[in-house]
Order: sequence, then C-alpha cells, then structure tokens
Amino acid sequence: MSDAAASESRPVSAREQIKLAARRLFAERGMDGVTVREIVEASGQKNHGSLSYYFGTKEALVRELVADGAKLIDIRRNAYLDRLEAEGGPTTTREVVEALVYPSIGLGETEEEEDTYIRFIALLGMSHRDLFMEALENRWNSGYLRALDHLRRLMPEMPSFAKNQRMVFLGAFLNGVLSAREAALTDRSRPHPMWSSPATLTHFIDVLDATLQAPFNPELADGHETSKQDGGKPRNIVGPIGMILD
Repeated sequence: MSDAAASESRPVSAREQIKLAARRLFAERGMDGVTVREIVEASGQKNHGSLSYYFGTKEALVRELVADGAKLIDIRRNAYLDRLEAEGGPTTTREVVEALVYPSIGLGETEEEEDTYIRFIALLGMSHRDLFMEALENRWNSGYLRALDHLRRLMPEMPSFAKNQRMVFLGAFLNGVLSAREAALTDRSRPHPMWSSPATLTHFIDVLDATLQAPFNPELADGHETSKQDGGKPRNIVGPIGMILD
C-alpha cells in the first residue's frame, strides 16, 4: 500500500477532526466569527461537549492550531536553510526568498489540497495579536530569523532602516499573497488556473526578490528619523511567515 493510500485509510481521530474543522472555519471567518457549536457540527461530532473535552476552551484550541502549523513550517524552513548552507549558500537573495516561500505552502492534509493555516494566522494576528503571540511562545520563528540574517548580508548596500522596512514589506507581502493563493486552491467551485500554475509561484518569488533588490532612493534617508533601531533589526518578529509587529 502506498503512503497516500495508507494515509487515506487511516482513521482520523475525533480530536483531529475537530482541529481540521476549526482551522477551516477560522480561516474563512476568523476566530470571533465561529462558535464552538459550529466547530463541533462541522467536525461531524455528535457530542456537543467534545471540543471542551479535548481542548477545554476555544482559545486553547486556537493556541494548539497556531503551534502545530508554526512548528511544521519552522522545521521545514530550517531544513531548507541547512541544505543551502551545507552547499556553501545561500549566495543570492532569491535563494533566501525560496526558503521563505516553499516551506510555507503545501500544508494540506492530502497532496491535492492546500491548507488553511496561512489565512487562519493572518486573521488571528490582526484580530487577536496577544493570543497569537502567546500561542507562539516566542518560538517557531528561528528559520525566518535565519533567513533575514542572510538577506541582510546579501541585499544591496543601503541604510539599515531601509533594509528593515523592506523586511516588513516582505513579511506583509508574503502573508497576503500566500493567503490569496491558499484561498483559491481550496475553492472547488471553479478553476483557478493562475494560482494552480507553478509558474505563478515562480513569478511571485521573482517579484519578492525584485522588492529586495530595488535601488534605494537616497533622498529617503534625509527624512528618516534616526533611532537605536536603525543599526539593528526589526522588532517583534513572530510567527512562521514572519509577521513583524513593529
């Protein structure tokens, strides 16, 4: 039996069914737009107290969902960077961008299905920032931080504040576009040829790289207020796709 067939034949526990249903609903409507009863019903459970039995509260369920995806992406990204560094790289900003993008996709339960995780944390980070940060426990972003260190080394010469700003732009761009891609690939109501094409993802990586490599306008430095952060790094980088809460 193939791994895929074995995965399909393996029964999904009630606990996992609740997590899958909850993440899908949270990705579509946000944490506040979903009730415990709706999660239980969407998971196919007969006992309306099953969520409380397994997780205690909806907030505890959310924390576990955040950590699950963050761990997976961080492990993938560190492994990706380990391979590049073992080969003497990364040598270009584009290689680093690939290390940011590829580990963040293909998180679905099957090979044919994209996940709902990126949209879930994007909404949660905007609506419940404290809960999001608490769930991460200031962990699971080590791969992202490694990637940013490589970018600082490989980006064109420019003031530190400009590099930091571009990293903020990068995180927001990565979050937004991957969320849109994820939503399209989970929509079975109609075809989404642009988002399903591998060429689109390659183009996206090209655009992210161009953002990092764009010439810096020196006139912008004149209006920038100097601070202790100028020579340092963006603050409060949290999460597996680098949500920078500056």
